[in-house]
Amino acid sequence: MSKERVSTSSAPAAIGPYSQGIRVGNLLFTAGQGPLDPATGKIVDGGITEQTTRVMENLKAIIEAGGSSLEKVVRAGVFLKDMNDFAAMNAVYAKYLAPEGVTPPARTTVQAARLPGDILVEIDVIAEV
Repeated sequence: MSKERVSTSSAPAAIGPYSQGIRVGNLLFTAGQGPLDPATGKIVDGGITEQTTRVMENLKAIIEAGGSSLEKVVRAGVFLKDMNDFAAMNAVYAKYLAPEGVTPPARTTVQAARLPGDILVEIDVIAEV
């Protein structure tokens, strides 16, 4: 099975030797997405709610560029700077990945010692295509 790069200008460009997403067969894997505005390349203003919203929009753009949708996400990994932000992150996350009638993906959530740029949240997902 070969891997296919997924890329979109609607999400932050990769800033290292990685891809925004990789499609292998009927699975799409995203790189961890932080709260970077793809138009400016800067971290969005605000707290955990605003940062999680931007992260989810970045993931949505990559997933859609790869031919899938948020409803088809089967696994998510969430990295928080501070576990005290869990409830606020979870409220935004649920709007995108667990709206009424959608089976939520499996998920791991951990507090990370430090995230790039001192961001508050980073999320990666795997989706079915």
